Amino acid sequence: MHAMQYTFTLPADYPMDVIRERVARTGHLLDDWPGLGLKAYLVRERGQDGSPVNQYAPFYLWHTVEGMNAFLWEGAFQRPTDDFGRPAVRQWTGLAYEEGGAAGSTARTAVLRRRPVPEGPPLSEVAADAVRETGRLAALGGALLAAAVVDTGRWELVHLSLHAGDAPDGVEGEAFRVPHLSGPGRGLPPRGRQW
Repeated sequence: MHAMQYTFTLPADYPMDVIRERVARTGHLLDDWPGLGLKAYLVRERGQDGSPVNQYAPFYLWHTVEGMNAFLWEGAFQRPTDDFGRPAVRQWTGLAYEEGGAAGSTARTAVLRRRPVPEGPPLSEVAADAVRETGRLAALGGALLAAAVVDTGRWELVHLSLHAGDAPDGVEGEAFRVPHLSGPGRGLPPRGRQW
């Protein structure tokens, strides 16, 4: 499992309906993309759900590097780049993936929590904690899924959780609305740890 995200932080007065309309118009284009586990179209609006910014920040889980590279290099990524400029594309490798009890529901909210990998404990303990936290997030009421991914260049750990309603208590991080979820291979990642 590979993860990828790019973020467009937009002006404070940007009409976010433009983004929601764009997602409604084009979101289906990745509903059957080869190699894609899921793409969560993440949107934050300044002053709502505690967000200080307007942001469009799609998050991807890939089953294959070939599918990810086809997206980046064969034209699909060119559309947002033409409209908003070329963003930095962050990439992580997978540590854990779990489906939640609401797996068949429509995603309404996503929460992303980023934290540095601590220096002190052995990496095996950090990874085991990430796997346990992924299971905890997936077990919460209304959870569709949870994933843990790591960037070993920055030593950053990221947890993503998708929810059918508002983010439940006990879920920390940046909250986003999910106007569309493309999930052609959502059930394909093995559950649990990814090694």
